Amino acid sequence: MDQRVRNLKRLFWGVGSVLFVVGLVGWYLRLAHGHLDANYGSIVTWGLWVSAYIYFIGLSAGSFLISSLVYVFNVKRFESIGRLSLFTAVVTLGMALLSIWVDLGHMERFWHVIRYPNFRSPMAWMIWLYGIYFVLLLAELWFVLRRDLVLVAAEGGRRGRLYRILTVGSRDTSEDRAARDAKVVRVLATVGVPIAIMFHGGVGTLFGVVAARPSWNSGLFPILFLLSALVSGGALLIVVSAIFQDGWRRNRDTILALGRLVLGLLLLDLLFQLSEILVTSYGQVPGHIAALKLMTGGPYWWVFWVWQLALGALVPVTLLASRTRTDPRWVSLAGLLIAVGFLGVRLNVVIPAFATEEIEGLASAVASRRMSAHYFPSVSEWLLTAGIVGLGLLLFGLGERLLPNDATTHLMPAVTPRSPKPTP
Repeated sequence: MDQRVRNLKRLFWGVGSVLFVVGLVGWYLRLAHGHLDANYGSIVTWGLWVSAYIYFIGLSAGSFLISSLVYVFNVKRFESIGRLSLFTAVVTLGMALLSIWVDLGHMERFWHVIRYPNFRSPMAWMIWLYGIYFVLLLAELWFVLRRDLVLVAAEGGRRGRLYRILTVGSRDTSEDRAARDAKVVRVLATVGVPIAIMFHGGVGTLFGVVAARPSWNSGLFPILFLLSALVSGGALLIVVSAIFQDGWRRNRDTILALGRLVLGLLLLDLLFQLSEILVTSYGQVPGHIAALKLMTGGPYWWVFWVWQLALGALVPVTLLASRTRTDPRWVSLAGLLIAVGFLGVRLNVVIPAFATEEIEGLASAVASRRMSAHYFPSVSEWLLTAGIVGLGLLLFGLGERLLPNDATTHLMPAVTPRSPKPTP
């Protein structure tokens, strides 16, 4: 393994461990004090945790949809990241569900939306689709890994015992069974594509149907959410592949191809966002224009101009469109900037819409800390979110160590390479 890759993995584990440990303080504060330490209130009722939720769910949907290029559309260029895409989708989905779980007033009642659903509510449909999507992801990943798990289980040792549990009694390693597994994976992936589109488009719909928030009330929101998911999910896969697949050397061509794909999607996403801003500016709808002004010139203007636009878009576009596009290291940096920058995008979706008072003067009419249109995440909110990120990073690392990898049975390539023909 290249020394640079070792250093990347050490950095990955170090950052993940620090964030996870720091996050334990946030978890304690949330469980001990409820929402008392959070800075949202009666006007800005959603904050960092909801923003993180729609951010992580976008990463999951985007990663899964890119895996469908391999398992549904048989795009050979991305075969090497097929399994990695599925694993990324699983981990980021878990991070998303944790983020929205801690935002609930009564965390212990999360199951009520499943037990007592109201299917006239987009939120109920969304939660049920999450459950279906999660089961489908696990099933598809299992069928993708099944043969490799069986092969390594036969080697014995602690790793072999773990794999015997994961195989759920399966022992068949024949080519016929592998072919049947591939067919099942194709069916699951095909079914998963509309589900991923529905549930993440559903997140956009959940915002778009809220007529009381003019800056959300747009038919473009479901499309923007899907497009953003593909951009951020693809960008994350660039970074993960660079770290766990030696992407600067062995998987270089795939990194560069992902960079080209992400560049095209990012430019399209920027076009859609610009269209939304221009239509808003021309229409001068009071609530909508007020939210836009807050986003671009309010107290946290830097989230839009620096975090979202400069670091999350302009710098990556420059790296992916100039000579640096042929260097996997610069492409990986662009992917990292895009992936991080899209959290700023999600914050700008959630916060300005709430910070625009529905009744002018409402915040000053009541003397209460909770009656404020000004919101910035509290220390406990940042700590808990950092802990969720740290947990996700550690799960990625554990996945690389515990699941079959290139040194054993080629986990990360989407298909096991054929054995070379014997020479005469």
